[in-house]
Amino acid sequence: MPPPATTNLGYTPPDGGWGWVVVLAAFISIGFSYAFPKSLTVYFKEIQEYFGVSYSEIAWVSSVMLATMYAAGPISSILVNRYGSRPVVIVGGFLVGVGMVSASFGTSIVHLYLCVGVIGGFGLAFNLQPALTIIGTYFQAKRPLANGLAMTGSPVVLFTLAPLNQFLFDSFGWRGSFLILGAIVLNCCVAGSLMRPVNKMVVFKPKTEPLEVNGAEEASGAEALRSEDSPKSQSCVHRFIDFSLFKHRGFLIYLVGNIILFFGFFAPVVFLAPYAKHQGIDEYSAAFLLSIFALSDMFIRPATGFIGNTRWIRPKIQYFFAFAVSYNGVCHLLCPLLPGYAGLVVYAVFFGFAFGMLSALLFETLMDLVGAKRFSTAVGLCTIIECGPVLLGPPMSGALVDIFGDYKYMYYTCGVFMLVPGLFFFIMHYFNYRKLEEEKHKEAVGMRTAEDTVHLNIGQKDKSEDEMEK
Repeated sequence: MPPPATTNLGYTPPDGGWGWVVVLAAFISIGFSYAFPKSLTVYFKEIQEYFGVSYSEIAWVSSVMLATMYAAGPISSILVNRYGSRPVVIVGGFLVGVGMVSASFGTSIVHLYLCVGVIGGFGLAFNLQPALTIIGTYFQAKRPLANGLAMTGSPVVLFTLAPLNQFLFDSFGWRGSFLILGAIVLNCCVAGSLMRPVNKMVVFKPKTEPLEVNGAEEASGAEALRSEDSPKSQSCVHRFIDFSLFKHRGFLIYLVGNIILFFGFFAPVVFLAPYAKHQGIDEYSAAFLLSIFALSDMFIRPATGFIGNTRWIRPKIQYFFAFAVSYNGVCHLLCPLLPGYAGLVVYAVFFGFAFGMLSALLFETLMDLVGAKRFSTAVGLCTIIECGPVLLGPPMSGALVDIFGDYKYMYYTCGVFMLVPGLFFFIMHYFNYRKLEEEKHKEAVGMRTAEDTVHLNIGQKDKSEDEMEK
């Protein structure tokens, strides 16, 4: 097993035990957070005809839901830092359920924007971030594997919800289906109840630092860290949202690259089936491409977590993430060059691998950069900034299809949006790793110098005492 990442949590994570139950709960919570907005597209055609709206208007339901999920990240951070993951996830599951039940009585498309998009989006935000945060409190040495398993929830839930939604749609229509989905998503409340705070073990620390005790609540490390280093007069916002992260070199590299890549992250999935239909492929075969994509995604996520936890990858996991981002870009650039349905099947397989690798590493690499203590705040700041690209990416890609009448330019553009940040990550993290090594070396030299000075002072003191005695 490779050595754990450098993170001073103040206790020793169990790296197992109840942590695996927490991974299962995070699997459910994360799965609903990412898969739910995509699975609702099954109902869009009937809702579009019912309200007499255009396809672009109905497509905003999922976009608003995803954007709200990302924009509510800082609010979720504050709540997690204050109350822990368990109550936040329970409230999040309840909110999504209430949003779906309310939407079933909708009388206009705006009603769906508010109920499904805003209320449901807030609920998904309260499901996603706490699930990611609590894994970092239970795991350190096995954290990439745990994150990879938890992130597998997204393709598994999507693979399950897609046929279920079709069955519900055929049996009950969109209103009855929304009522049933509102009840199904309450399983997130059950998942949240399993996320009990980690039992922090007693560790010996220098006298200048407080001692952690058993049964301490999970209030996140971002709060604990600032309670030692920051004055008590700080505002509530500064206590729970660490704006000093914008001075963190690794965090800034991650944030800049992610802003670019999210413009091309979701659009290729959204337009995969329409692209196949555009080439004259029947609807069932086009839909089957999404199943192929989901299966590839499902299997690669835990494998990525296992590979990321090896002693060869773990110390420089940022390079692995850069490879995953670049791999996505190459897949999109080659997609229009692959002939016929067989070519699209090959693309769906390799794109599923690429998408799954990136998704499994997306939050693990952020935790590797800022540490588990500051992760909750870091992911909150990232998601609110990334909500812009998440919201605008698919409509911009759709505009390219409208302008040129061909999907290939959209795939080329998404490929560039992924390949450029991948190369950016490779270059910037090369310099970042070198800088970290230099800083570590200087710190070690400084500590040795301090020790030598102490020893010299002690020696001089002993010598002067001997002289006085003589």
